Amino acid sequence: MSLSRNTWLRRTALVSAIGLAGLTLAPASLAATLDIGVTGELASFDTSKISGGIWESQVLMDVYEGLVKESPDGEILPGMAASWDVSEDGRTYTFHLREDARWSDGEPVTADDFVFGWRHLLDPASASKYAYQLYPVVNAEAVNTGDKPLEELGVEAVNPRTLVVHLNAPTPYFIQLLTHYTTYPQPLHTWQEFGQDYVDLDNIVTNGAFTPTEWISQSRITTRKNPEYYEADEVALDGVRYHTIEDRNAGVSRFRAGELDIMREYASSMYSLLKEQIPDATHMAPYLGSYYYVFNHREGHPTTDPRVREALSMAVRREVIAQQILQGTFLPSLSFVPEGIEHYDAQNVTFRDADGNDITDDMNARMARAQELMEEAGYSSENPLRLRLRYNTTDEHKKIAVAVSSMWRPLGVEVELVNSEATVHYQTIAQGDFDIARAGWIADYNDAENYLALLRTGAGNNYGAYSSAEYDELYHQAAMTLDADEREALMEQAEATALADNALIPMLYYVSRNLVNPALSGWEDNIDDDHPSRWISIDE
Repeated sequence: MSLSRNTWLRRTALVSAIGLAGLTLAPASLAATLDIGVTGELASFDTSKISGGIWESQVLMDVYEGLVKESPDGEILPGMAASWDVSEDGRTYTFHLREDARWSDGEPVTADDFVFGWRHLLDPASASKYAYQLYPVVNAEAVNTGDKPLEELGVEAVNPRTLVVHLNAPTPYFIQLLTHYTTYPQPLHTWQEFGQDYVDLDNIVTNGAFTPTEWISQSRITTRKNPEYYEADEVALDGVRYHTIEDRNAGVSRFRAGELDIMREYASSMYSLLKEQIPDATHMAPYLGSYYYVFNHREGHPTTDPRVREALSMAVRREVIAQQILQGTFLPSLSFVPEGIEHYDAQNVTFRDADGNDITDDMNARMARAQELMEEAGYSSENPLRLRLRYNTTDEHKKIAVAVSSMWRPLGVEVELVNSEATVHYQTIAQGDFDIARAGWIADYNDAENYLALLRTGAGNNYGAYSSAEYDELYHQAAMTLDADEREALMEQAEATALADNALIPMLYYVSRNLVNPALSGWEDNIDDDHPSRWISIDE
């Protein structure tokens, strides 16, 4: 039986009345504006300035649209491109833009807007952390490093509605990549008029289902339906408000109070209560995401010592974190690339004793070996290793950091915990100001390359500055390999190489956790956890 938004709220209020204090519900507004709680602050509507937070993708996928888009269940559909052709060698894509593609000011979306958007993102002056996503395109890396001019990027506007993209090699995930915001167009005509100010709210135009009208920093972004969107008649919502809520428990309270229709992520500690009290609203589903700790490989940090890295990774009790501390809302992981990636077998780190015997499943033996390694590196309770561990501010990340710190204490490790809000956290660790740092990666597309690219020498999101000539060569070989099985083998070898180096500490696999008003239609749990608002409607 389908419930209206207010009917569901009234029924849930009865349940919450016998629950915890602060979890009562209030009636929501009747306006067809969707209220979404997102867990961080958008860095910019300029796609070259994005900091890397998943919450940024959640906003950008609503206000911009690329050559393709996603259905509610994650299927790839035509977007700005009505169709496309692929050459026999798989290296040239010709996209035919739809005739009714418009920016929110009524100007047509043209092939030149894609050429400009991609050049702008790759321009060294933009310093985009995500520029490497476009490296499959001919000359993209050379353009991004300043070795070639922007005009030599392998993308061309044959005419206003025909875009041709030349790739270095056949790229199996290329169409999937086109759902990512690095490939969105940017409006050339407003850039020519306003320059860097083209994304100011007074000047901004967008080509997605919604367009922004208000931005109150650290509070909310408000959008309205874009009347120029080619499927505007099929968009049920009048607009979307994105509320910045880094405190997950506060987000739950606001959802229960009727202030939010969707809360994108709730604290793992709340799962049991929420599932009991509002089961129809409490979603948890498989998700392509990896939660890990980054080692700083830069000179001067104690984590440059491979013995220290191996010992610290050995001592982490992943099952305890996943099952006891996080109540089963994460899964323990020994791999960087998560399970579930297509045409790929995740490679697990293997812990061994001094004789080379596998002790991965023997925690006592692991701790004994970890202590030996730390002593070999010169550390003990009398001469402790002092580390700064950075994490972005949530109760969940804090619990994990505190738990891991206690797991390391028997090794003679003293940990200083440093926390900051998400945008500052990622900016800080990108600058190398840490010894160990919390990080997470949610798949931009279903291919192992999306994870392995993070460990390439010089990659924008290679926070720890890990560098391995062997790894880089395997990655490069995989990128140039046409045979799918050979490519898979090379990528698996690359991951195994990084894990043998203890390039990072794989810890957990994500599951998606969302609170969703059952009165909404058009939401479907999917492995990418992407939910464009274009498909959502509210049953009043």
